[in-house]
Amino acid sequence: MRRLLCCLIAVLVLFTAAPQGRAQVHEHESDNGTRMVRSLESLRDLDYDSWQAVAYREGKPGEPVVLRIVGYPGKLRLDHPVSLQVEAGRRAWALDDITLANPALATDGREAAAEFALDPLLDDLSNNRPLRLMLPGVFTELPVPPYVVGEWRSLQDLPLS
Repeated sequence: MRRLLCCLIAVLVLFTAAPQGRAQVHEHESDNGTRMVRSLESLRDLDYDSWQAVAYREGKPGEPVVLRIVGYPGKLRLDHPVSLQVEAGRRAWALDDITLANPALATDGREAAAEFALDPLLDDLSNNRPLRLMLPGVFTELPVPPYVVGEWRSLQDLPLS
């Protein structure tokens, strides 16, 4: 009985003393010299293909947050604009394709990235719920775990140093 009590106390101490998860949000300078914050995550779709999901905000809090989906060159051959479909339970959003507004992506022949306006989704979320992204003709479902959603939500108000 004493051994069982000691094991229970040890497990309780491990779980209560575990460090809190910290978002992997980084601050750096963009190509045009503007300060930016971003969350960079590698995610796998249901076909087990890898994609980079880069959410970023240039400038001060309140500026738009953009989601860039990056695949291998040639994986994102789209006739822009194509909305990114997002689902969370019964809720659904269609995020606007803003790829052609970015001169670097508009003229990039590799067709490896697409960008979407993330603010409509972030403004509507009240918690870090798991999401499912669908991009017609590219992937049918890209699961986004809650900790990544938390990183994306933090970008809206995160001050720059």
